[in-house]
Amino acid sequence: MAKVLMAMSGGVDSSVAAKLLLDQGYEVAGVTLKLFSNEDIVLAENATRTCCALSDVQDAKAVAYKLGIEHYVFNFRDVFRETVIDRFIETYLAGKTPNPCIDCNRFVKFDRLLERALTLGFDYVATGHYARIDRGGEDGRWRLLRGVDRTKDQSYVLYSLTQDQLAHTLLPLGGMSKNDVRAIAETAGLINARKPDSQDICFVPGGDYHEFIQKAAPDRVHPGKFLDTEGKVIGDHRGVTAYTIGQRRGIAAAFGKPMYVVAKNAQDNTVVLGENPALMAKSLVADGINLISIGKIAEPMRVTAKIRYNQKEQTATIYPLDNGTARIEFDEFQRAITPGQAVVVYDGETVIGGGTII
Repeated sequence: MAKVLMAMSGGVDSSVAAKLLLDQGYEVAGVTLKLFSNEDIVLAENATRTCCALSDVQDAKAVAYKLGIEHYVFNFRDVFRETVIDRFIETYLAGKTPNPCIDCNRFVKFDRLLERALTLGFDYVATGHYARIDRGGEDGRWRLLRGVDRTKDQSYVLYSLTQDQLAHTLLPLGGMSKNDVRAIAETAGLINARKPDSQDICFVPGGDYHEFIQKAAPDRVHPGKFLDTEGKVIGDHRGVTAYTIGQRRGIAAAFGKPMYVVAKNAQDNTVVLGENPALMAKSLVADGINLISIGKIAEPMRVTAKIRYNQKEQTATIYPLDNGTARIEFDEFQRAITPGQAVVVYDGETVIGGGTII
């Protein structure tokens, strides 16, 4: 009987995933990761739509007890601080916009947690992500596919998975809808059947990234100048970490017309503002390309691509470059292509791979 270590966040998705694995005959144990200091956990308790708070650990334990499985808590504070929180801070300070959920999957859940699981004698780790894994193609590569419920599909945040990680990962919810999951939880009498989905970044429960970074790096955040697209000074900003590409809200200067953040330069501590057309572009370059369904891209390839989690896929062509980079040319203009975010490319239902927009 295969042994599975189920990552249980305390939410309904991972709880139902654990139940499904038990129903399928796996030997299951649950694990919840401690990712914060005690002070951070208290802060997270004040938020209602975050994850990984102390109450979530308690919910996960309660579900594990209900299902009759063992439940562990692993202290991954140090690795989370190094690979997620510190990267988040440094990326914002560099004038880019990070995606910490992707980093958490890459460095914590499917790296350190999987390593720990295999060391402890488990065959797989499992999560409550809405995506699918299978083995297909002539070369027998593991593939990552979109979740059947397109409104919940989370393949975008899993693009960094390697062949070895996919071989040791189970995603029980990939073929289900959220309504189906909640119905199973209700029938099984799980305490979190109606628990709201997490929304905020777990370590910034209030959602104010600028304030969080100011507290973490007070000597590195400084007010600066707003520039127009021609380089003329047109106002003052609070610090580059207060803004992201495409943002309109929170720009205090009065210009008599809608103005948006179109670029940031951390070196000069400037933020460029422009009208909506200045946000439009048809191409990007990404590095750190991870390929899943194919071993390499030798020539231009027609794909669909997403430049943010909740975007509909856009038709494009990917061109291989040197040193793990690629250029993507879209058929139509895209709004607010943002350095630091991920671009993920697809062939139908299958994730080809992805990288970080530079």
